Amino acid sequence: MKKIPIGTKSFSRLVEGNYYFVDKTLMIKEFLDRGTDVTLITRPRRFGKTINMSMMAEFFDITKDSKEIFKGTKIMETPYAAEINQYPTIFISFADAKRDKETVVSTIRTQIQIQWDKYDFVFENLKGIDDAISFLMERMEDYYGKEVMVFIDEYDTPFVEAHTGGFYGEVGGGPAGLLHNSLKTSTSLKYAMLTGIQRVAKENIFSDLNNLDVYTVIDNDYSEYFGFSIEETKELLEYYDLELNDEVKEMYDGYKMGDKEIYNPWSILNYARRKVLVPYWVNTSANTMLKQAI
Repeated sequence: MKKIPIGTKSFSRLVEGNYYFVDKTLMIKEFLDRGTDVTLITRPRRFGKTINMSMMAEFFDITKDSKEIFKGTKIMETPYAAEINQYPTIFISFADAKRDKETVVSTIRTQIQIQWDKYDFVFENLKGIDDAISFLMERMEDYYGKEVMVFIDEYDTPFVEAHTGGFYGEVGGGPAGLLHNSLKTSTSLKYAMLTGIQRVAKENIFSDLNNLDVYTVIDNDYSEYFGFSIEETKELLEYYDLELNDEVKEMYDGYKMGDKEIYNPWSILNYARRKVLVPYWVNTSANTMLKQAI
């Protein structure tokens, strides 16, 4: 029996580690079909944002050979299978940029350093670099002769934490400048996708971006890729000798993404593991800004 992937953030680990896998790979097709410079998708916590971003990065990353990982998935049955591992790719997560100023700053620096270390062979001189990501993108394009894919998970976390923690003026400009220079002014960008809980308006970082698509919970686009559909939920529960009965529906249903009825993955996976019908999602990380507003 396959393991239950609670909290698993790496797509390669999900597939290779014998975890239960819900195939969301056609999200890659939708992303390429749209061809939007920058795509921003906002969803609540625990709806699969991080694992989807990991999947996207794993598929496109030119430094990897991911054919075995994606073997048998839906995307490999389409002409887009030819796009696998064809682009220099940056994948950054700000999910851990929380709690205090020191942690927020440290997380941002660490995530950038990971990408620089990964592509250190494209540099001749690392000194005097102000625009860390945009400069890295430029060097990657020069090296590979291809524009760069950028995936940023939980992009809004540093802004939210800095605002609620009272240190926005000290650090807010850092991540804002990072996003501005890599998404607005860089000529080395192929496509970018960002996920977060909300669209941050204070820095207006997307104001003059001509080709930006924003998808929220009310939009049909991408709605099937974040969370489990009725069919996916039913199949998962049956695999673990459970059923999608009225009690389960009453406890975990109620999410509407676009025109689709969606179940929260965190709740369903925890129920499958513990087989106890309790509200798991409400016990996850709280939205501090909402708490302050109540």
